[in-house]
Amino acid sequence: MNASFSSVEIMGIPFANATQQQFVRQLQKRIVAQQNTFVVTANPEIVMYAAQNQKYRDIVLTADYISADGIGIVQAAKTLHTPLPERVTGYETFASLMSWSESQSRKIYFLGAKPAVIAALTKKVATQYPHIQVVGAQDGYFNDDTKVAKTIQESQPDIVFVATGFPRQEQFIAQHRQLTNGLWMGVGGSFDVFVGAVKRAPEFWQKHHLEWFYRLLTDPKRLKRQLVIPKFMWAIHKLKK
Repeated sequence: MNASFSSVEIMGIPFANATQQQFVRQLQKRIVAQQNTFVVTANPEIVMYAAQNQKYRDIVLTADYISADGIGIVQAAKTLHTPLPERVTGYETFASLMSWSESQSRKIYFLGAKPAVIAALTKKVATQYPHIQVVGAQDGYFNDDTKVAKTIQESQPDIVFVATGFPRQEQFIAQHRQLTNGLWMGVGGSFDVFVGAVKRAPEFWQKHHLEWFYRLLTDPKRLKRQLVIPKFMWAIHKLKK
């Protein structure tokens, strides 16, 4: 964990003790300085998976910053009497860095999601962010890293957004992050939200920290994944005791 922020530890995972704005500003500084940076946006699901999978946990702990992506993390920190200022979501960080990259004409490599989503993303970026230099856009359906790694090395992007979902995105970043001195960040389903393939929860649900419930109502297939949240809160409750 980088020393730019103090950290709050939850189940052995050190979260950056920062607001969304502070977090984004720090990443911008590092991009400008061409500092190699690995960011994990961790929600309760990732914390629980890391608790059960030592190899993945070791990878997560090599990150320069781990952000509290989810209200469950913020509530856990409060329960453990080590509060975090607010959640620092992967999507908000992604969206902020996209706007900033437009103003700076930064080079970005997009990796992950379905072919149709990547196609829609490149189209939207060309229209909405014409000054961003898209140096590569590859969907998540690849078996061999070699070609992707070669493109990244040759194009030297300022930012590599990887949207292949955990644990794959963090595994890919850990293995290849030395290819360019930029920001490497796992962004989960952010591409899908960005192009409108998946709708983000309306503002009411966001304000009341019920995005997870909205996603469950609109996509019941997520039930198995959402069951991790009560397990996580129970683990935190035991830690408090």
